[in-house]
Amino acid sequence: MKKKLALLLALLLALGTVLSACGGKNSAGDGGSEKEKPKQEFRVNIKTEPFSLHPGLANDNTSGSVLRNTFEGLTRIGLDGKPELAMAEDYEVSEDGTVYTFKLRDAKWSNGDPVTAHDFEYAWKWALDPKNESQYAYQLYYLKNGEAANTGKAPLDSVGVKAQDDKTLVVTLEQPTPYFLELTAFYTYLPINSKIAQKNPDWYKNAGEDYVSNGPFKMVTWEHRNKIELVKNDQYWDKDNVKLEKITMHMIEDVNTELSMFKKGELDWAGAPFSALPTDSIEQLEKEGILNIKPIAGVYWYKFNTEVKPLNNVKIRKALAYAIDREAIVKNITKAGQIPAMAAVPPSMFPENEKGYFKDNDVETAKKLLEEGLKELGYKDVSELPVIKIAYNTDEAHQKIAQAIQDMWKKNLGIKTELENEEWAVYIEKLHRGDYMVGRMGWLGDFNDPINFLELFRDKNGGNNDTRWENPQFKQLLIQSQKERDPEKRLELLKQAEKIFMDEMPVAPIYFYTNAWVQNDNLKDVAISGLGDVQLKWAYFE
Repeated sequence: MKKKLALLLALLLALGTVLSACGGKNSAGDGGSEKEKPKQEFRVNIKTEPFSLHPGLANDNTSGSVLRNTFEGLTRIGLDGKPELAMAEDYEVSEDGTVYTFKLRDAKWSNGDPVTAHDFEYAWKWALDPKNESQYAYQLYYLKNGEAANTGKAPLDSVGVKAQDDKTLVVTLEQPTPYFLELTAFYTYLPINSKIAQKNPDWYKNAGEDYVSNGPFKMVTWEHRNKIELVKNDQYWDKDNVKLEKITMHMIEDVNTELSMFKKGELDWAGAPFSALPTDSIEQLEKEGILNIKPIAGVYWYKFNTEVKPLNNVKIRKALAYAIDREAIVKNITKAGQIPAMAAVPPSMFPENEKGYFKDNDVETAKKLLEEGLKELGYKDVSELPVIKIAYNTDEAHQKIAQAIQDMWKKNLGIKTELENEEWAVYIEKLHRGDYMVGRMGWLGDFNDPINFLELFRDKNGGNNDTRWENPQFKQLLIQSQKERDPEKRLELLKQAEKIFMDEMPVAPIYFYTNAWVQNDNLKDVAISGLGDVQLKWAYFE
């Protein structure tokens, strides 16, 4: 009996040793069956070549998607959608709300140079310098003498941004601006390495040793019209909270190819805000339960060149706007929960704007306005009107919307149109030059305030106006609103301005945006704000 027990114990001990050895191998993660850690590499399609990767020249969502991840301003929009301190470690505001004193943290550019207050002063003044033709210079008009300097009426030295020393930036505003800390997160307010920029004015045109940035990632590859590669910036002050090691941004215009690559596991994301989903895929993706939809503060609209006949006539513009069936467009083409837009400012800022200023698809009123407009311009009937050209940048959804509106204008008003499309960089340049009649454009809020959707059109030659429209009363209301300290009175002034804008119709709003996308299930903490912009600082694969 004792011999049997001894033998049994020996067998159990031997078996325990084997099990222990197996368990030890797995727990050590040295080649056993333990799940391997995921690669922290994010692959996405940004669809097209960025307009510019210079913070002072960028003026589109594609450029912004790169810059928000490679650069960092005094503040950054956090995961909670609110501004948080970034390059600034601390700040003070004067009692009257017009002077901000920022203390910069110890931070470095990707080449090891220190980030200084002088880099901010240089960048902001560079964008305001009229010779640099920054489309977004008006975003810096909040600075004392910002507008005067940009329009050549005051020297750049008079602008309200001064580096007191390497770590202290003093900013003086024209008037109190309650959303200023949101503005300092926007890309026009990003710093530039002044030493490099002064040595090499073309520093921003290609990846290389002179393209230095101060954000969570740095650009190592820029194959124009093909791809951009970013890697984690080992000089970034908060690098311990950055988990992605590499980001590859492809430039594939065909969204069907993009979705196909996602389904094959070649991309980790397809759709907004980096690109777009094929409209025909939306319903199926929703059935599969993998579609993500998020309303954002943005509007899709058609801009009218108000200096070109017959679009110089307000009644013709209104006739064209009223004769569009927006409900049909969002139900049959975009299909991602967009809201028909009969106003300029999104409902998240003005809730009543979901109803808007006019009826959708109001063909009866459109016909009446067209008839009156034709008489005012001296045309006998619609057959004498010049062919109206509808321009859009190459994209499946833009094409379908343009074709639908072309059909609506022909059926409802008898108006002849032609469609024109160009690749994005060429298209936006033509719009800015005024080389178009009707052109599609989207506007996503740069900060969470209605003025951001109205100030585009404050000045005839404003950077992103494109319509050549200007109205003195509209302009005065915007200026007044910036001086008004009472929030309710300020919003009322902005509503009055929007009413003038919608009555003169330099644009025809089509719909308020949503972001629609699909993503890798293991991807976490991609930060998409209510304005639709995207940051990858906190993103990771689990």
